[in-house]
Amino acid sequence: MVAALAKPGIGSHHRVIVNGVGLHLVEAGQGPPVVMLHGFPEFWYSWRHQIPALAAAGYRPVAPDLRGYNESDKPPGVASYRSDKLVGDVAGLIEYLGAGPVVVVGHDWGGLIAWLLVMRRPELVRGLVVLNAPHPATFLRELPHARQFLRSWYMFFFQLPWFPEALLRFQRFGMLGHALRSQTRHSNAFTPEDIQRYKHALARPGALTAAINYYRAAFRYRREAEKCFRPVRGPALVIWGDLDSYLNPHVLDGLPAWAPDARLIRLPNASHWVQNDEPETVNRLILEFANSLPLPA
Repeated sequence: MVAALAKPGIGSHHRVIVNGVGLHLVEAGQGPPVVMLHGFPEFWYSWRHQIPALAAAGYRPVAPDLRGYNESDKPPGVASYRSDKLVGDVAGLIEYLGAGPVVVVGHDWGGLIAWLLVMRRPELVRGLVVLNAPHPATFLRELPHARQFLRSWYMFFFQLPWFPEALLRFQRFGMLGHALRSQTRHSNAFTPEDIQRYKHALARPGALTAAINYYRAAFRYRREAEKCFRPVRGPALVIWGDLDSYLNPHVLDGLPAWAPDARLIRLPNASHWVQNDEPETVNRLILEFANSLPLPA
C-alpha cells in the first residue's frame, strides 16, 4: 500500500459528470478558462507549477484527472479508453464550463488528446498548446523506425494482459518513480513528496489498469483514430524539451504540414517532463501565447 498525503493547497477541487463519466478536477482563478490535460503516469498535479501562475495572470486554469486516473471514474475494459471516449470527455468538460472556445494545454497523453480534440471539435478550441506530444500522424510515421521503436518499448510491453500491472505493483511503482526522477534534467523537478503523490494516485483501485488501457486501446483502435487525422488550423504552440528520452526529435519532422499555424519552441535543457524541468519558462510561454489570442465573443 502506498501512503496518501494531504491534498496540496492548489486551487479548489470539484467533481463533474460529462460524457457519462465522473471527472475530478482542480481549478483556480477567474477569467477565461485554460483546460490542462496531463499525461502518463501523472494526474492533475502535473500542472502544480502552472495553475497558480495562470490564475495570478487572470485566467481560470481547469486541470482534470483524465478518466481512469486518480479520483476520476475508472470505466472497465480497454474499449472505454478509445480516443473518441477521451476526446468526448474533454469536449464535455469544455461545454460544461460554458465559456465558449478555450485554450487547451496538453502534455504527453494529454497532448495527444488535445491534438485529437482540435481535429474533431475545432470549434471548442481557440488556442492549442502541446508539450512534448507530437502530432499523432508524425508519431505513427516514426514508430516503425528503430530510432523511435526502441524508445517506445514500454508501449508494447503494456499490450500484455495483467503482467505489466503485476510487475509494477510488485515493485511498489518503483519503475515509474525512477522514470520520473531519472529522466529530468533538474534535481528538484520532482521531490520525494511529488513521487509519493503519483504513486498514491496509481495505487487507487483500478487506476493502474486504466492508465495502461490507454496504450492498449491506442493499439487496438488505431485505425479508428487515424480516420480523424487532418491538418490543425488556428493558433498553436508546441513546446518541446529536446532531452526527451521517450520521443526522438524526428517526430517533429513534417509538423508544418499538420499544423501550418503552429509555432515550435525547443528548450535544449529540458526533458520530456518539460513543465517540471523549466516551469518558469513554460509558464511564460503559455501566458504569452494565451495573451496573444483574441477573447471569445
